[in-house]
Parts: sequence; structure tokens; C-alpha cells
Amino acid sequence: MKEHSVPTRDGRTLRVREDGDPSGAPIFSLHGTPGSRLLYLPHVADALEHHVRLIGYDRPGYGGSTAQPDRRVAGVATDVAAIADALGIRRFGVWGHSGGGAPALACAARLPERVVAVASLAGVAPYDAPGLDHLAGMGEANVEDFKLMISDRAAWERKGDLEAEQMLHATPEELLAFLSTLLSDVDRSSLTPELGEFFTLQLREGLRNGAAGMRDDNLADYAPWGFAVSEIRVPVQIWHGGTDRFVGFPHGEWLAAHVPGAEAHLEPNGGHLTLYQQRIPAVHRWILEHF
Repeated sequence: MKEHSVPTRDGRTLRVREDGDPSGAPIFSLHGTPGSRLLYLPHVADALEHHVRLIGYDRPGYGGSTAQPDRRVAGVATDVAAIADALGIRRFGVWGHSGGGAPALACAARLPERVVAVASLAGVAPYDAPGLDHLAGMGEANVEDFKLMISDRAAWERKGDLEAEQMLHATPEELLAFLSTLLSDVDRSSLTPELGEFFTLQLREGLRNGAAGMRDDNLADYAPWGFAVSEIRVPVQIWHGGTDRFVGFPHGEWLAAHVPGAEAHLEPNGGHLTLYQQRIPAVHRWILEHF
């Protein structure tokens, strides 16, 4: 495992972690909202076995990365390219889960000459996506949070600060209770002690400097992304679970129908966490085929 601090052209710093096979095919893992650069050990083990150089980084405002207010989803592509340049990487794959799904698609749209393939797992569709009910299928906590963000930005920011502080100090059991309205039965049964401990550590690292990263992720998701998914020309997989209450199943259906040439893996009995826990080895194999 290696860590790096990568400077950006606009004077920020991005904190990066890489693990797996250092001489393997480079694949970026883009974390959820909230999250951080920490990599799940079973993903690292798979990367070692199949010769993947697995790279994670803190998006702006998380962990060791400088905040970037008013950022857009498309900006992730610029940051990923800066990290790749700093690490001497020309071509690479990308996958993102949950809040990392839209950023992964940004890399597909903005870096077609460098990105070999992209997978979005349980990611959101654009807020202005025609024909999509954005809140359909989401759990109570996310529905209430979104409505407050739209109706009272100041109150929403105060709520986010409080929740970040709570999650920063939560035990895995307390985190489970905090997410109770978002966990389908499928996800609840898949939340092993190992996965719960990892998410707890990942959140503590991501939120150690406050709620800026989480806040700016959410604002970026619901603002214009800075690209259209119709622009994408590189191979893309869309994964989504039918019981997902973090990001409703209609998001996956919409992306699968509107990303050109997308390979859809829409699992009626799948969840949100199950994709992260169970499907990354298959994603790695698929991305490796495109190098």
C-alpha cells in the first residue's frame, strides 16, 4: 500500500491511496457519499490476485483532500487525470459505487482517450433526467434530506454538520441504526462485521475535517453535471439492485437506457451494499478485458 499527495493546477491537494499489484493494470475506485480513499480489503485481495493496481482518492473536502466549493461532477475527471499523470499512468479503468457512480461516468465522458472502460454501481442519474422520478424507491432518510436541501439550504447544511459529527464517532452498530431506513432486507443481511467495520473506518477518515466533502458531493449530484451521458463513447457497465433504498432502482434503469451502448446488470433481488460486497471482482475482470 502506498499513499501520495498530488497537487492540482488550481493549488489544491488530493490524497491518494494505491494497493494491489503495483505493476498491474491501473483501475480507479471512486468512493461513495460520504467516503474516502480507503480500499476494502477483499477488493485489494482480488486486485492482487488478478494483477490490478487499485487506486482510491479522497474527493475534494474529504480526508486529506482540499475542499473545492461549487465543484461539479465533471471536475472529477480533471482530478483523476491529474492523479494518473502524477503516478505515470497513461490509460486506466474506473469504477464508482453509489456517490462515486456519477464521477465514474464523468471520467468516461471527459477522458475517452485515456479511460478503457467504466462501471457505475448503484449510482444516481442526473437530477434533470427526463422521465425519472428522482426520489422513487429511496428510503425515508434520503428523501427527507433531499427535500430539506431544496427548501432550506441553511438548515440542510446545519443538519449535515451534525450528521457528519455523529457518523465520525459512530460504532458500526450505531451506524447501522443511523442508516436503518435505507437498508433493505437484502442489504441488512449482507452487512457483515467486516463490511460494517470498513465503512465505519472509511467514514471516519472521510469526515475527519467536517462535512464539506459530503455536502459538496450532494450539491454536485443535483446541479448540472457538466456533461451529458449521451456523450459517452467508451465501454460502460451499469449495475443496480432492485431493492436499493439508498439510490432507487429507477436510476439504474434510466442510466442503462441512456448511456450509449451500456452493458446493463439490473438485478431485481440485488441491493445497494451487495453490489459493493459481491460484484467488484466481476467488474475488475470486465475492465481488464479492455486494456
